[in-house]
Amino acid sequence: MRHIVAAALLATSSMGVPAVAADIATVPIAGTRLDLVAEGEVRRAPDIATVTAGVVTQAPTAAAAMAENARRMAAAATALRRAGVADRDVRTASLSLQPQYRYADGQPPAITGYQASNQLAVTLRDIGRAGAVLDALVGQGVNQISGPDFAVEHPDTALDEARGQALAAARARANLYAKAAGLSVARIVAISEGGGYDPTPPRPMMMMARAEKAPTMLAPGEEKIGVTLNVTFELR
Repeated sequence: MRHIVAAALLATSSMGVPAVAADIATVPIAGTRLDLVAEGEVRRAPDIATVTAGVVTQAPTAAAAMAENARRMAAAATALRRAGVADRDVRTASLSLQPQYRYADGQPPAITGYQASNQLAVTLRDIGRAGAVLDALVGQGVNQISGPDFAVEHPDTALDEARGQALAAARARANLYAKAAGLSVARIVAISEGGGYDPTPPRPMMMMARAEKAPTMLAPGEEKIGVTLNVTFELR
């Protein structure tokens, strides 16, 4: 049996042809086998954004640091509700209380106070108003924000379109190889899927001061939604 192993179309190292070859080792192929890797990709405007918003407070005692932190976080939670953010879209991401030290040569560290931190993960479903919501949070004492992380909440339709593109690309490449070899594509022997929708990775932490004039602007851009197919053809 002759074998043709084609170069991958936009292949990733973790989705190479050998894995597919092993999976279909028991499938009988009378003609020439052709293994291809093809990718389909579509772009969609994100419809949700996730931010992490929190309060960092310092005080001489642990109780005072936590009390001030709780007061400001309560104000932030009220601001979110007034902005129309549902309770289900708000969750505690982290809570910490740590002593602050002063270091001096030849002396043990001395505690000078305490720092409390409380972070909320907030899903914003109206991206157009996301900047105004962040400004409202800063106005209520939030002094630490990371994000935004944009995403497409329901990517299934876009994924199906990407799958169709990937299979069409694999068929076109198979026909090209078959023609070059004086053969024709008899059938698809196997298809396996990898990849998929991977939302934009988290942005680094940034500190924010209270907005006085210009409102915070967010530019969502587009999200890439794609899949990778490993397709085995039989040529005759």
